[in-house]
Amino acid sequence: MIRPMTYALTFLLMIGSAEAQVAPKQADPKETTTLNLAAYAELLRSDVRAQKVAIITEVMNFTEAEDAVFWPIYREFDLEMAKLGDERVALIEEYARNYANLTDAVAEKLAAKSLDLESRRQVVKAKYFERIKTALPPRTALRFLQVEHQLLLLIDLQISASLPIVK
Repeated sequence: MIRPMTYALTFLLMIGSAEAQVAPKQADPKETTTLNLAAYAELLRSDVRAQKVAIITEVMNFTEAEDAVFWPIYREFDLEMAKLGDERVALIEEYARNYANLTDAVAEKLAAKSLDLESRRQVVKAKYFERIKTALPPRTALRFLQVEHQLLLLIDLQISASLPIVK
């Protein structure tokens, strides 16, 4: 399983410089932070989509028959995850807007939204694991779940590392 991690790390290194490319010029610091974080998260998501298919294709090593079964299910999975990703970008924007003057009430609201979003992401992963497991051997479904999990962890780390910690 070293190969998938190598592909994923290479991918993250390729997009790691994206943060420096999204900062607008001549904006006030609060606005710059908000725009930077939101733009960075959105850029990371778009880059991920382009690379994930290549990584999954390489790691899964499907037969032609498995390929025909897997990708329609994956497209549905990806669509549901993209909707959650849109919510995550909105949550990051909300966090960035409130960061400088974060109240306890807003902090609690942001935490609840974040936990709910993470919970719903797990539900989607479980749902599609079951669908893939029904259509393909359980080992294949598990391999997909592992690769997806690794990629999501790396993406989450990249995004989390760019977010300032609450004061």
